[in-house]
Amino acid sequence: MESSQFHTALALLDWQVELGATEAICDAPVNCYELPDTLAKPKAATGPQAVSQAPKAAAEVDPVAEAKRAAAAAQDLDALRDALAGFEHCALKRGARSLVFSDGIAGAPVMIIGEAPGRDEDREGRPFVGRAGQLLDKMLAAIGRGRTDENAPVYITNVLPWRPPQNRDPQPDEIAMMRPFLERHIALAKPQALVIMGNISAQALLGKRGITRLRGNWTDCFGLPALPMFHPAYLLRQPAAKREAWADLLSLKARLGDG
Repeated sequence: MESSQFHTALALLDWQVELGATEAICDAPVNCYELPDTLAKPKAATGPQAVSQAPKAAAEVDPVAEAKRAAAAAQDLDALRDALAGFEHCALKRGARSLVFSDGIAGAPVMIIGEAPGRDEDREGRPFVGRAGQLLDKMLAAIGRGRTDENAPVYITNVLPWRPPQNRDPQPDEIAMMRPFLERHIALAKPQALVIMGNISAQALLGKRGITRLRGNWTDCFGLPALPMFHPAYLLRQPAAKREAWADLLSLKARLGDG
């Protein structure tokens, strides 16, 4: 190399060093801030090593299947209550204060099934204790029955054991999750007849809505005679419907063979 070319190259190198270029990596310049179109993929392992390195996919949980297993394992009502208390797949549980399981006397000839707990029920942990519950007690007393009457008892529960936020209607997936527990609850309580109160209960147990059309007509539910009725909360809003509710109560009384 001629002396003039050497000094020119050296001057250019000094200039680049002053600019901050301290290392020569390759012939073509590289933009370190530019992402490649495709990242190099690591070579896939084969054989037993591939099995050990494969990420384990998180198994999806079927809440209804889990509910069926938990409910079927319960051999008595206390065990069923514990199974519900330990069921973690229903989001309502995390927002509720209490598990509302039942009230009245287990083994009573009539089992009343409401929709879901409200504020008062959530606070006390018992179904039907608010204004609607007070009306229900009066309705039952009119045909000689009561939740604490050992001679003519009733047993009471709800489709959902936890209060929905702001007392909204239960969602279909929530009903589906709780239905296995409700079916097992009925089997363990062994009533002679069911009273299905309100649209939500009719939807959960009969797969039908339209309580004004369903009420007063005996049907079959899990092999038991079942009577759909207006929910007491509806009767508080529509007092004129108490006439139909009274007719339904008399029908229930006759069905149970009460004098």
